[in-house]
Amino acid sequence: ARELVPGDIVVLRVGDKVPADCRLIESYNLRVDEAILTGESVPVEKDPSVILDEETPLPERRNMVYSSTIISYGHGLGIIVATGMKTEVGKIAEMLKEEEERATPLQERLDRFGKKLGLFILILCAIVAISEIIEYGGLHSLRVLEDAILTSISLAVSAVPEGLPAVVTVTLALGMRRMAKRNAIVRRLAAVETLGSATVICSDKTGTITRNEMTVREVWLYNRNLIVTGEGYKPKGKFILKQGNSSCEISAEDLPGFKLLLKTGVLCNDASLVSTGEEFHTSGDPTELALLVLGAKGGLMKEPLEEKEPRLDEVPFDSTRKMMTTIHRNSEGLIAYSKGAPEAILKVCDRILVNGEIVELNNELKEEILLRVEDMAKRAMRVLALAYRKLDDGYNKNEVEKGMVFLGIVGMIDPPRAEVKKAVKLAKQAGLKVIMVTGDHKLTAEAIAKEVGIAEEEDSIVITGEELENMSDEELDEVIDKVTVFARVSPKHKLRIVDSLKRRNHIVAMTGDGVNDAPSVKRADIGIAMGIRGSDVTKEAADMVLADDNFATIVAAIEEGRTIYENIRKFIRLLLSANWDEIGVVFIAAMAKLPVPLLPVQILWINLVTDGLPALALGMDPPDPDVMKKSPRNPKEEIYHGMFEFILVAAVIAAIASLLPFYYLYKTTGDISLARTVAFTVAVFFEMFLSFNCRSPERYIFTSKKRLMANKTLFLAVTLSLLLQLLVIYVPFLQIIFETSSLSLREWIIVLGASSGGLLLYPKLFEKKFKMR
Repeated sequence: ARELVPGDIVVLRVGDKVPADCRLIESYNLRVDEAILTGESVPVEKDPSVILDEETPLPERRNMVYSSTIISYGHGLGIIVATGMKTEVGKIAEMLKEEEERATPLQERLDRFGKKLGLFILILCAIVAISEIIEYGGLHSLRVLEDAILTSISLAVSAVPEGLPAVVTVTLALGMRRMAKRNAIVRRLAAVETLGSATVICSDKTGTITRNEMTVREVWLYNRNLIVTGEGYKPKGKFILKQGNSSCEISAEDLPGFKLLLKTGVLCNDASLVSTGEEFHTSGDPTELALLVLGAKGGLMKEPLEEKEPRLDEVPFDSTRKMMTTIHRNSEGLIAYSKGAPEAILKVCDRILVNGEIVELNNELKEEILLRVEDMAKRAMRVLALAYRKLDDGYNKNEVEKGMVFLGIVGMIDPPRAEVKKAVKLAKQAGLKVIMVTGDHKLTAEAIAKEVGIAEEEDSIVITGEELENMSDEELDEVIDKVTVFARVSPKHKLRIVDSLKRRNHIVAMTGDGVNDAPSVKRADIGIAMGIRGSDVTKEAADMVLADDNFATIVAAIEEGRTIYENIRKFIRLLLSANWDEIGVVFIAAMAKLPVPLLPVQILWINLVTDGLPALALGMDPPDPDVMKKSPRNPKEEIYHGMFEFILVAAVIAAIASLLPFYYLYKTTGDISLARTVAFTVAVFFEMFLSFNCRSPERYIFTSKKRLMANKTLFLAVTLSLLLQLLVIYVPFLQIIFETSSLSLREWIIVLGASSGGLLLYPKLFEKKFKMR
C-alpha cells in the first residue's frame, strides 16, 4: 500500500481491505462494508457506471470505494484517486489534529476554587499580620515579627486543604478501577468525574444500541404469519404461529412449505455458520448469516444439507436482477433455490405454495404479498423473498429463473440489545437526553429508536444528514433539544451536532467506532470508543473505551461518575470543615491576643494524615440508591455548592470546642504545650466523629445501622487516624516534633466531651436540600 500512487489500478476481491480511495472502473456484484466510515451495518452495493454529483453524501457514492473499508462480496477494479492524508480516512485524522485538550468540569471547578481560596488566604493573613503588628505598636522587636509570621503561617496552613489533590486523584483512580470491572475502560483520569456531569448521550446505533447481528424476526407463508424468537447469530429460538389473537409454538415440520423455505435460505447462501461447542463462528454477508441462523433454529445446518444436496451451479447475485439462484441435486433430481428482493422474485414466479399445494400466483395474491412486504419495510425490516423450482437435466442456465414457485418472505433487522431499553429508561429517569446518531437509513434508525424508548415522545424530531446540511447553526440550535435521531450523517455532521449541543450548555458524551467518528469523539466532553469493533484512531481520541460495545455500559459509567462526584463532595465537606475550624481557632486566638493554639506542624498533621485517611474512605463510599433519580447537575455550579451553611456551623462549633479547653487549661495550668495538645486532639477527634455524618447529607447516619455499616473502610480509617494521634501524644520523639504533652484521664474527659459535637452534626440540619439542575 505504501507504494501506491494516484492513477494506479488495484484489484479488489472478497476479504480485501481497500488500500486507498478509488474510483471504480469495473465491478462484479461488488458489495463493500463501509461501517468504519458511515456506520451503516449493511454492505453497500457498488456500481461503476453511475455518475454522481460532487456534493453527493459519502454513504451514497456508489461508484467509489474508500481506504480501510472491506470488500464483503464480489470483485472489481478501481483506479486510485487519493492516498494517505488525502483519503477520507486521512481527512478525519487531520480533523483530530485540530482538536485541543480541554479542561474537564471538575478541573474547572477545582481551579476556580483554588483561585478563590488563594485570595481568601492572602487577605486573611494580611489582616492578622497587620493586627498583630498594630497591637505590639509596630515592628520594634524580632519577637513581634516572629509572632506575626507564626500566626500568618498557621493561618495559611489552616486554610489550605493539603490532602485534597491527593484524595481527589486516588478517588478518581479507584473509580477507574470500578468502571473497568463494569467494562468501561477510562483513558483519562479526569474523565471519570466528567461522566457524572453528562447531560446528553449521543450514541451510534449499529453494535452499540443494536447487536450488529442481522436477525430474522418474521416469516410469512401464504396465510401464515410466524414470529421468530432469539437474537443474534446464536441459533437458539422458537417459531410462534400467530392466528388472530391466539398464538402457538410450532416446529419446522408442523407447517407445510415452511421447512422448504428454511432449506432454500440455507442452501442459496454463501455465508458460513460453524459450531465449535457452545460457540459459533460466522463469516459472510450479514443478511445471508441471518438466513443460516433461521434454518439452524429449525434444525437445518448447511453442511449436512449440502452433503445431501450438493451445489452444482449458480446464477450469482447482481444489482440488476436483485436475486441469487443456486442449483442442487437431490434424490428427486435437480432443483433451483432462489432468494432476492421481493419484487424481483415475484417477477420470476408464476405459482405459489399454499398449505403444501402449488397454485397459480395471480395478481390478487401478488398484491397481498406486496402489502406484507410494505408492512415489514415500514417496521424497518429488510425483506427477502424465497422461491424454488425443479429442473430437468438438460436445463438452460438462462431459463432457470423463470416459472418458479413462490415460498414466502422473511423480515430481518439488526435487533436492539436486550439490556438497552432498560438502560435508556434509566438514563431518562436520570434526566439524560439520549440521541441516536447513525449513518444508517432514517426508517431503520427511527424504528430502532422507538423500540428502545429513545424516540417515544410525540414531538421528537428525526433529522437526516441531507436536512442537516441545509440548516444553519442557529436553526439547528433551535430544534436540537427535540431531536432524538440523526440519520445518514457524515463525520462533519457529527461535529456540528456536538458543537450545537455545547452551545446549548450540554455536557456531551459521544460514542464512536469507525475512523469517521474520531473527530466528534475528540470534540465531545466525554468521547467514548468501542473496544471490540472500534478503530485504533477512535480509541486514541476517546476518553473512555467500552470493552463490551454496550450502550448499557455507558449508563453504568455515568452512574459511577455521579457516585464519584458525590463522594468528592463528601470529603470536601469534611476537609473544608476541618480547614475552617483551624482558621477559626487561629484567627479567634489572634484577635483575642492568645498564643497560637495550633502550630503549623500540628495543622499539617491534621490536614494530611488524620483527616486524609477518612477523606479517602469517603471517596470509596458505596453509591446512593437514588443517584440516578436526580437530574444532571449544572456544569457551572461550584463543587462546594450547598455546603456553606453546614461547613460554617460545623467549623464554628469545632473551633469553640477546641478553644474553650485551650483557654481553660492555659489559664489554669499555664502549660502552653498541654493546652495545645488538648486543642489539637479535640480538633482531630471532632473531625473523626464528623466524618460519619459527612457520608449522608440527607439524613442522620446513626439512625440506620445498615447505612452506618455500609462503609467499613471509614471505620478502619477513623480507627487508624485515632491510633496515629495517640502515637503523636505519647511517643517521646514524636512529642518533640509536634510539641505535644501526654494527657491524663481528666484531659481525656475534656477531649471526648468537647469533640462529641461531631457526632450530632449532619448536613441536612443546616444545608438547603441539594438540588440538581
